[in-house]
Amino acid sequence: MDRYFQMRQHGLFEANVPRYTSYPPANHFAGDVTPEIHRAWLAAIPAGSKVSLYLHVPFCRRLCWFCACRTQGMQSEGPVVAYTDTLIQEIQSLSSILPQGVEIAKLHWGGGTPTLLKASEMTRLAAAIRGSIRVSDSVEFSVEIDPNEIDDARLDALAAAGMRRASIGVQDFDPEIQKIIGREQSFEVTRSAVEGLRARGVSSLNTDLLYGLPRQTQERITASMQMLLSLNPDRVALYGYAHVPWMAKRQSLIPIEDLPAPEARLALFETAEEILRWDGYSRIGIDHFARPNDTLAEAERQGRLRRNFQGYTDDTCDVLIGVGASSISKFPQGFVQNTASTANYQRAVRAGDLPTGRGHVLTKDDILRSEIIEQLMCGFGYDLRKINPAQRAKVAPILDDLARAYDGHVTRTETGVRILEASTPLTRIIARHIDAYTSTQSASHSSAI
Repeated sequence: MDRYFQMRQHGLFEANVPRYTSYPPANHFAGDVTPEIHRAWLAAIPAGSKVSLYLHVPFCRRLCWFCACRTQGMQSEGPVVAYTDTLIQEIQSLSSILPQGVEIAKLHWGGGTPTLLKASEMTRLAAAIRGSIRVSDSVEFSVEIDPNEIDDARLDALAAAGMRRASIGVQDFDPEIQKIIGREQSFEVTRSAVEGLRARGVSSLNTDLLYGLPRQTQERITASMQMLLSLNPDRVALYGYAHVPWMAKRQSLIPIEDLPAPEARLALFETAEEILRWDGYSRIGIDHFARPNDTLAEAERQGRLRRNFQGYTDDTCDVLIGVGASSISKFPQGFVQNTASTANYQRAVRAGDLPTGRGHVLTKDDILRSEIIEQLMCGFGYDLRKINPAQRAKVAPILDDLARAYDGHVTRTETGVRILEASTPLTRIIARHIDAYTSTQSASHSSAI
């Protein structure tokens, strides 16, 4: 039976499903997590713990039409400087709540465009973090770099602040596609940014490429992938373009008739995947690839791979603290998302309050299902031997049901379940079967492929 036909039977080409960077997905967060609960969870972090800190800068010089992230355009530097002041105030407020000895092991600046900040503002912000919260000597400091928004002064400031890993969004190098999606970024500009990073000792490079873009063909994605690989990135994230104009109005500027059909999207992914594998990259989960000596590949081999709001990660910290408007924190007790409006965020922080917007208190069932989903997303299977006998009695019937529902795609073994290699495109749909919140397709999520 045709492989595409089999996967079509399970809705691969029609369904919208969560990306499962959290469980429950963020669209199920609600207002029952208050600033008081947020504060209590921060205070409950064990003294001396290692945590991750994510800092969000929601501003962009221009708004790319393809992007569905929470960002806003800027006309002058004033709002960005004022926002940086507020970030510093939030960090100082957090430091007064965190128990003694809490240490940042992972630090990431994302956006938006964090490289919009002037070099002096970058230096001031980095100093404020180190002056407020203890930072590990071996901290992995990573930054999202926009090649159109970087220069020598800002590269020098980030390098001096300890940046070790950089992430560059490419999307596609084809000029026509770039123009259609509102993201013009030449190969030469991108290469110059990469060379500038490496000249300053930043050897770890992540890059993003999108499949499913308007007028994208297998020939075009092949050309873009070959250009990308000439930059020798350590990791490549191969994301499917999510066309959700009802959530991101700017996407209405992209002509829907130019988007490839779902079957063509899968062919685009598989074309890019073949090139990456041929060039020596290991597949990590559903959409990441890494050099065999990269820490992400090592984490995958050792069973330490995790999934969070940044995608796949080797981060083993139990706590992720989000700083900035709309940023999300993850605690053992649940999730907290800062208010999304930059005006409301700044108003709360300047008043001395935590900018808590919404969140979710995890139940025992949430934790159980979250672990199953994360293992499916990270390793295409679930191993009962990793949990105690009491938990096995609860999980085994869930796995039995999963194997029955996806017979021919999921194999039930004595020790758990395994998604067949040919069926890995169905992983998000298979994970949805475990999801107690999203049992049917929802327009609030992206295409399954």
